[in-house]
Amino acid sequence: MSQNHAEVHDNHQGGHDSHGAAHGSLRGYVTGFLLSVVLTAIPFWLVMNDVLANSTLTAIVIMLFAAVQIVVHMVYFLHMSGRSEGGWTMMALIFTIIIVAIALTGSLWVMFHLNANMMPDLHKM
Repeated sequence: MSQNHAEVHDNHQGGHDSHGAAHGSLRGYVTGFLLSVVLTAIPFWLVMNDVLANSTLTAIVIMLFAAVQIVVHMVYFLHMSGRSEGGWTMMALIFTIIIVAIALTGSLWVMFHLNANMMPDLHKM
């Protein structure tokens, strides 16, 4: 019975490694953590010390740091790459980004046009 259990366990381990996903190491997790801390601290410093005089520029810089931090989390913590699971995780990510972009763009478009069409006298002031 124990030999059969060992064979099943070995088969499970072999099947577990065959999907091609990268497994994290302590070094990878520490690198990801340190990058996350730096990518959080810099925007915090920018806002708290009012480094950039223009608030629009500050918001754009913060969004760029946020986008980089998303990539860091996906690579170091979620282990996403073009090679993992035959590229299906990357394809799912691209599909998700496209759907979110369509939803956000459509929502902003509808809200802008509702504001312009429902309150036409407000813009004449």
